[in-house]
Amino acid sequence: MPRKKDGMPIEFYPRPTKDKDGKPLLYARPAQKIKRTMRDVETICSFRGTNSGLMTLAFENFIDVCGEWLSQGYRIETPLGVFSAKVKLNGDFSDPAKVKAEDLEFAGIELTPSKHFLKAVKYRMNGFCKIPGSRVGNAQMHDQAMMDEALRKSMVQGFTTISRFQFFSGLKYYSAEKYLDRHPRLHKERIGRTYQYFWKQ
Repeated sequence: MPRKKDGMPIEFYPRPTKDKDGKPLLYARPAQKIKRTMRDVETICSFRGTNSGLMTLAFENFIDVCGEWLSQGYRIETPLGVFSAKVKLNGDFSDPAKVKAEDLEFAGIELTPSKHFLKAVKYRMNGFCKIPGSRVGNAQMHDQAMMDEALRKSMVQGFTTISRFQFFSGLKYYSAEKYLDRHPRLHKERIGRTYQYFWKQ
């Protein structure tokens, strides 16, 4: 059966819970590496008749106005959905009278997407596809032979960088950095703005 090649690219990561054989159960998330920016939004919208810069201006005004309302505790209903501020309580309390202002902390913004927004995404979806050769998260870190080979290839110039080792190992950036930092045969030097890793003498 041919592999599905279109649709949303998906990658898998282990959950804390395990199956009956002791293997971590999985969760899935989009694996799209290419990011879209406001410039891309402006470009597409300009093809649809929107004046250049108008979308950016609209978002800037939205942030300015809604930022003030959210700071006052308002929920804001928009075509995208409902925006609301999240608040975190620092500490364990059972009596509201004992909670002081300094015990509270702004914890971000929550968006509950509108039915219209959800429908716009779902309408355009063409299923899902697994990335060929995809692994579970950074599972390759536990394959010592694979990691040794990746390090050997990345050190062909006598040193490696996090990004170069990441390319050969397939690790996420911070996992590649952690692996290199903990490797007993490597030492790290900062050259310019980049950390380089060399074999210990």
